[in-house]
Amino acid sequence: MSELLSPAELQGVAERVGQLQKGLNQVLLDQEQVVEQVVVAVLARGHVLLEGLPGLGKTELCKALARLLGLPFRRIQFTPDLLPGDITGTYVLEGEGRRDFTFREGPLFAHVVLADEINRSSPKTQAALLEAMQERSVTVLGQTRPLPEPFFVLATQNPIELEGTYPLPEAQLDRFLFRVRVPPVGARTLSTLLTTRVRGAPPELSPVLEKEGLGALFAAVDRVHLPGPVADFIGRLVEASDPRSEGAPEPVKRLVRYGASPRAALGLAAAGRALALLRGKPNVGFDEVVAAAPAVLNHRLVLAYEASLEKVGATEVVRALLEAVPEVPRA
Repeated sequence: MSELLSPAELQGVAERVGQLQKGLNQVLLDQEQVVEQVVVAVLARGHVLLEGLPGLGKTELCKALARLLGLPFRRIQFTPDLLPGDITGTYVLEGEGRRDFTFREGPLFAHVVLADEINRSSPKTQAALLEAMQERSVTVLGQTRPLPEPFFVLATQNPIELEGTYPLPEAQLDRFLFRVRVPPVGARTLSTLLTTRVRGAPPELSPVLEKEGLGALFAAVDRVHLPGPVADFIGRLVEASDPRSEGAPEPVKRLVRYGASPRAALGLAAAGRALALLRGKPNVGFDEVVAAAPAVLNHRLVLAYEASLEKVGATEVVRALLEAVPEVPRA
C-alpha cells in the first residue's frame, strides 16, 4: 500500500482543488453541489453525464473546466445525421501525383470533450463515443489510435425533450461515472446574473492547473486509503441493489429490475477517494461513499414498471437503499 498523504500534502492539494472549484463557481452561480460533483469526477478520472433544462450553464461549465485545467477543448453538437467518422476522424486522400490516404483526427482527439445533447445522435454514433470513453482509443479501418491523456467526456442531455431523440441504453450509461442533475436556479441567482454579466457572458478565467499539476492530483487520489470496512460497505451496497440478492431491501425488490454492475463498485471507490481528498482526508470514510452513491448509482439501476406507476425515480430508490444497508454488518 502507498504511504498515506501527509497533512502538508493534503493542504497543498486542497489549495489547488479549491482554486478549481472557485473558478467553476464563478461561472455556474449557486450550484456548488454540481460543481463539487464535476470536480470529484475529474479527480476520479471519470466521465460525467449532465442532465438539465436548456440554458442552465452546462456548456459554459464544461468550457470553464477546460480553461481552468489548461487543456485543449472540443465541443461536438450531436445531431441525427452525425456519423461515427465525424467524431473519431477519418482518412482523406491528399497529395499530388501519387496520392495517399492521410488520417484526419476528429474532435475526440482533445483532453476535454463536450458531447452536447448526446441523445440526439444515432445509436451507432453514440456507441463510437462510448467506446472511446471506455477504451481511451479509437479504431478506424482496423488501426487503433490512443486518445490524449487525460481524457474527459462531459455529455449533456435534455430530460424533457423526447421527440427525435435516441435514449442511451443502460449498458452504455454505465460508462459514465456520474449522472449529475443540474437544478433550475432561483430569483436571487437570476438577479445576480442580470446585474453582473453583460449579455450573460461568463467571466474570463485563467488556468489554475497545468497538465503536470493535474497528474500530481491523480497520484494523490491513488494514495488515499480505502479501509476494508468501507470497501465491504461498497460491496454490500452494490449487491443489495440487485433485486435477486438476499440482502436487497423491499423497495429494491419491488421497484428495480436490474441492479448496479461491478463497474458501479469501482466507481464508488474512485469517487470516494476523490471526495475524501477534496475534504482533506487521507482515507475514505462511510460519509464519502454515502455522498457519492446517488450520482454513481442513479443511472445504473433499471427500474421496473411499478416505479413509474408509483412515480418513484432512481434517486428515491438509491436513498432507500442507503437507509436499508448498514455501514457495519449486523451481527
